[in-house]
Amino acid sequence: MNRHIAVLGGGISGLSSAFHLSRRFPEALVTLIEQTNLGGWISSERVHVRDDHGHSADILLESGPRTLRPNAKSILELINLLGLQKSVITTPVTSSAAKNRYLHIHEIQGLVTLPNSLSSVLSPLMRTILLPHILRESVKRRNRLRGITDESVDSFLTRRFGPFFARTFGSALVHGIYAADSRELSIRAAFPSLWAMEDRGWGSVVRGGLLPSATPTREDYEVGDVADMMKDVSVYSFKGGMGMLTGAIATYLEQQPNIKILCDSPVIKCGVAENDLLELQLQSGQVIKPTHIVSALPLPVLQELLTPQSSVPHLNANPASSVEVINFIFPKTQPPFHPTGFGYLVPRPPTGYSESNSGILGTVFDSCALSAQDSDASNFTKMTVMMGGPNPLTPSHTDTATVLKHLSVHLTEPGEFLTVLPEPLYVRRVQHHNCIPTPTPGHLERMDELKTTLKKGAWAGRLEIIGAGVGVLV
Repeated sequence: MNRHIAVLGGGISGLSSAFHLSRRFPEALVTLIEQTNLGGWISSERVHVRDDHGHSADILLESGPRTLRPNAKSILELINLLGLQKSVITTPVTSSAAKNRYLHIHEIQGLVTLPNSLSSVLSPLMRTILLPHILRESVKRRNRLRGITDESVDSFLTRRFGPFFARTFGSALVHGIYAADSRELSIRAAFPSLWAMEDRGWGSVVRGGLLPSATPTREDYEVGDVADMMKDVSVYSFKGGMGMLTGAIATYLEQQPNIKILCDSPVIKCGVAENDLLELQLQSGQVIKPTHIVSALPLPVLQELLTPQSSVPHLNANPASSVEVINFIFPKTQPPFHPTGFGYLVPRPPTGYSESNSGILGTVFDSCALSAQDSDASNFTKMTVMMGGPNPLTPSHTDTATVLKHLSVHLTEPGEFLTVLPEPLYVRRVQHHNCIPTPTPGHLERMDELKTTLKKGAWAGRLEIIGAGVGVLV
């Protein structure tokens, strides 16, 4: 009774927090405060295109996250509770988009198909660049230094599989998820299952992966029939893009009598006043005095808002990656200029990150992976290129002609003439500044200390800090 919960940030974390809080505490007032528009980094836009032959289509473009994996039960619960089942589109594990994923390895021209079965691991190329590292790791002695409680992804994979494996496969994986340098990313925060496999396998990740995990999974999610929909599904999205999910949550919140949404008036100060009451000052001059606060803001942003007497540790401990997303729509060619599949990732260059590199982290073949989102688009090819992260970017890197030149090289098979891409019909660029936090080694311990601080002292359990900067993405 008389509880007033303020949620800071209107991205997916803030929206879902306000959603669950309003259901759990129906008599409490929940105020959601967002600086700009609801949705955060999620942004879906439908555009109309026409080619020289009079063909036209409505094509969906994503500038942020575009797919989800079915193992995240918290999202499955939102789909069930919001009634979004009919809006879900899935990519089956048997589809080419699920089975065919590629790498562009700097030392090898063209794209290398990542293995998706035992037989593909035994392919001539994989027997050369992948299988030896896996076999050696399975018989390699335990080599974790005593007392080490965390390390970088690159250090972990180098220690177990060798430097070539770590740079080629490990850095590419990190590029695809975190757009970060694998030499800076915490293995325990980003990929806790790999750390657990090493312990479970008596020092070997391969042996540990063959043994069952004892980690319990939460079963208290209200997923309804959505779990059945996700059987044999690789990834999924929505007919109207990821924006359908954030839009549905926002619509629900707007209809609830106990929820108030404040946009376009950001918080400029947050803390505990002298009378021990919580206080939020908004740019509009409004002062809100909630009983509890949930912050879904990026941690460095929250740090700037906290008053000195209300500060908490480690909010500036981790860096964040910036990404430029370029959506391309091309006229369809015969034969297609890219292979069927989900897309490809680009590992860290052998010479490191420098301006001499393309700056490309990876490319998604959207027309193959998410064709169900588009209407009458059989005469068009949609692709998305992600750039930046640890790669330095200049205007020349992101120039359309330069990007197309690099894509042509990536998509050319060994020994073939250079693939020529058609002139794009539509190009959209979106820059995301500091959009993905990079939890560095020691992150879990720092977050434990942060949470302990919040339970006592000035905040006394009245502030919760959530989001990708606190938890993990995978």
